[in-house]
Amino acid sequence: MKSFHFSNLTNLRCIAYCSVLSLPPPMDQQQQQSAIQGAKVLMVGAGGIGCELLKTLALSGFHDIHIIDMDTIEVSNLNRQFLFRRSHVGQSKAKVARDAVLRFRPHINIRSYHANVKNPEFDVDFFKQFDVVLNGLDNLDARRHVNRLCLAADVPLVESGTTGFLGQVTVHVKGKTECYECQTKPTPKTYPVCTITSTPTKFVHCIVWAKELLFAKLFGDKNQDNDLNVRANKAASSSKETEDVFERADDEDIEQYGRKIYDHVFGYNIEAALSNEETWKNRRRPRPIYSKDVLPESLTQKNGSTQNCSATDGDDSTTVSAMPLLGLKNPQELWGLTQNSLVFIEALKLFFAKRKKEIGHLTFDKDDQLAVEFVTAAANIRAESFGIPLHSLFEAKGIAGNIVHAVATTNAIVAGLIVIEAIKVLKKDADKYRMTYCLEHPSRKMLLMPVEPFEPNPSCYVCSKTPLVLEINTQKSKLRDLVDKIVKAKLGMNLPLIMHGASLLYEVGDDLDDIMVANYNANLEKSLSELPSPVINGSILTVEDLQQELSCKINVKHREEFDEEKEPEGMVLSGWTQSPATNGESASTSNNESAVDVTESSSGPEIASKKRKLSETQPENHKRETENVESEDDDDLVEIENPMTVSKKKRVA
Repeated sequence: MKSFHFSNLTNLRCIAYCSVLSLPPPMDQQQQQSAIQGAKVLMVGAGGIGCELLKTLALSGFHDIHIIDMDTIEVSNLNRQFLFRRSHVGQSKAKVARDAVLRFRPHINIRSYHANVKNPEFDVDFFKQFDVVLNGLDNLDARRHVNRLCLAADVPLVESGTTGFLGQVTVHVKGKTECYECQTKPTPKTYPVCTITSTPTKFVHCIVWAKELLFAKLFGDKNQDNDLNVRANKAASSSKETEDVFERADDEDIEQYGRKIYDHVFGYNIEAALSNEETWKNRRRPRPIYSKDVLPESLTQKNGSTQNCSATDGDDSTTVSAMPLLGLKNPQELWGLTQNSLVFIEALKLFFAKRKKEIGHLTFDKDDQLAVEFVTAAANIRAESFGIPLHSLFEAKGIAGNIVHAVATTNAIVAGLIVIEAIKVLKKDADKYRMTYCLEHPSRKMLLMPVEPFEPNPSCYVCSKTPLVLEINTQKSKLRDLVDKIVKAKLGMNLPLIMHGASLLYEVGDDLDDIMVANYNANLEKSLSELPSPVINGSILTVEDLQQELSCKINVKHREEFDEEKEPEGMVLSGWTQSPATNGESASTSNNESAVDVTESSSGPEIASKKRKLSETQPENHKRETENVESEDDDDLVEIENPMTVSKKKRVA
């Protein structure tokens, strides 16, 4: 075998790479090289896994590679995405990765697309030109979208993901193995709004409050509903005192505005909550905190002007930081109440002084330094009030951004495994397809656990066309609720079309005339039972996405009441039931969703279908365990199944 220099790789990365290049028997080697060199490959994602994957594909002999990635390079990427350098920060990941690989493999064809894979130009016809699609994505929505396009185009998909030391690679071939959506994916842990707004008991509750409520109210869409108490803290003796306290007058001093917000959310709101004695009978009472008790009279005299911050107006706005102004350098240092209060005020001042044009359009981003500082400080002040242990900025960022820190070696191993499976797909060697788990600790002296893939799930609404069941109050719920909460949020459709029988209730598209758009918008505000073709108990809806070429049926079951804590959406979608229940009982399983998503990983539901066969030595009759962890990397969202707890399932023929 030709010798390669691996000075920049760890030993395990070398092992992963060499496993890809292990020489097959002479006759098979020629067939394999022919399949590799003639293949046209699409990579989706050019981050942690993507960098390793592109390098391995190029060194393994692939000659025609296309890459789609919408992201630009961040400083935090540089410790593991080795194709990038500091000079590349702010540039397209796909383009820089292409240029880097072409420097040592100039004779191959690599085409990059700095774009969202969900853009209209990446349709079914686009996917049909490829022999295999390789995923290295960071979110469930995009993965489902690619899965559906691959099914519609009949192109094999190799899916992957890592979280810390754990990883997995799976193969999805239409009609032969399960598709990506054949098994339910665990949803993020959620809590009721009342817990977040009134009775937090964990630091994650404070993070969600600071990120989803306070940050959104101050810097996000002003028209968006928000559960924060926004009224002034004095008796309503005048109209001015009942105005939204978050509204800042044009001539209002920024620091005084910041103190007003501080006193309102950490002082007055806490006092207002304490007035309800019943709430605190069996709970620890929170402590109101006011700025005058924590902060000096004037921060400007103490810390200097915000004009002297570490980033200028011409710099990337996401690098603006309050920490240098306050002499804070270590993100792993635990700040006290005073330090958190200073960061809170200074961060708010910097948003108005340096990023005023963005206010009203901002959403929280874990890569936005000032946003992370503000949310950390706000969460810690609230935690102090409720007697919850404080956390460092480093820890708070991990919670707020769903971060499990990436390990470069895991990415390298997973990239090697992707190429192994891609070669099997190209050779049409279906009996050798494997799902492979990368384990943190050896099991039976193995760190890599190969598993035979699932057969297609006959109950999957994506690849097996099984009807879904929707329990909903058809008299109260509007069509908009169905579109936003079910069709888009749960089914992941981008350009939905909804039909009831021959009646078209809703459609999205650029080719619609003004009259059609007006009619569909009017339908959105009607209850289901008031639509031109009324949707009532027993109705069957057809929902399609023309871009994904996906169509499914939804059986509607009218239900009068829902548990506000367990079913806050006022509707329940069941994905594994063939048809609506006819005995009067609920056709859905218990749904523990609440109103606000938080960032804790959670175990997934037990899958009732038959399990895959692992190997001759694999123990049987154990429950499947799944984790859904989102990390900071581009290869983060991964449903890690514990291979030692997977029961027996019918193997792929």
